[in-house]
Amino acid sequence: MNTGIDVTVAAVVESSGRFLVVEERVAGELVFNQPAGHLEHGESLVEAVIRETLEESAWAFEPAAVTGIYLWSVPDTDRTFLRVAFSGDCRGHDPDRALDDGIVRATWLTREQLAARSARLRSPMVLRCIDDYTAGIRYPLDVLTQLDSLPEAQQRIASR
Repeated sequence: MNTGIDVTVAAVVESSGRFLVVEERVAGELVFNQPAGHLEHGESLVEAVIRETLEESAWAFEPAAVTGIYLWSVPDTDRTFLRVAFSGDCRGHDPDRALDDGIVRATWLTREQLAARSARLRSPMVLRCIDDYTAGIRYPLDVLTQLDSLPEAQQRIASR
């Protein structure tokens, strides 16, 4: 039994009413998701979302806010995901950059176009993140604290 939680990040980027999404192959199926991925050892959540967005979409993402923090247990499995979704802007695109394995393409779709493809969404978090974004939910980036950025004495106390 897996008792761990997968920590992931996702980028919610809107331009002219369309959202940046990737179409990716997962377990043989083509699904849609925000540019998203797992936190790697030693990186911050902000660093992770910048890296994942670039690797999956070839867009340079500049996070501006946290849109939400979501806990989702995959039905009929022992997998649980903690997703931190960021909103922000893309400032540059490298159309010649190779995308991560499994990513078929990056594209821009409206919320309605994604809802019409609901059976092909990677998880229910895809639309929920967009809905929270369009509802105006924004938390400042400094709501996130990385323990190794705390003074040494606070780290010792926290580790007890």
